[in-house]
Amino acid sequence: MASDKLTELGIKKAKAGDKDKKLWDGQGLYLLLTTSGSKYWRLKYRFDKKEKVFAIGVWPEVKLKEARQKRNEAKLILKSGNDPSLVKKNQKFNQHIQHSNTFGSISNEWIEMKRKEWKDDHSNDV
Repeated sequence: MASDKLTELGIKKAKAGDKDKKLWDGQGLYLLLTTSGSKYWRLKYRFDKKEKVFAIGVWPEVKLKEARQKRNEAKLILKSGNDPSLVKKNQKFNQHIQHSNTFGSISNEWIEMKRKEWKDDHSNDV
């Protein structure tokens, strides 16, 4: 199977037309062209005997070279016996947890909780 078929210039000129269209680069990587004009990088793969699709990003924010790198990283994850979509989901969740466990976010939660308690306690005073 040939790979690395797409070029940045070809991607820039590509249009979907009346229906969504897929431009294949190889090794499961393709660019989904939508009728609205959006262009999404996707990776088609099989995990646990099921066909799946891994979202890589949106062109032009994610260039062709970067999409190929992410495809290769996802293939390495597959070779290690893990589902790339699940790994990505877990990474996002862990980032969210790390950002929400800062002193500032916890103190803001505490202040908001105390503000609500105060409002509840003083709602009958008026």
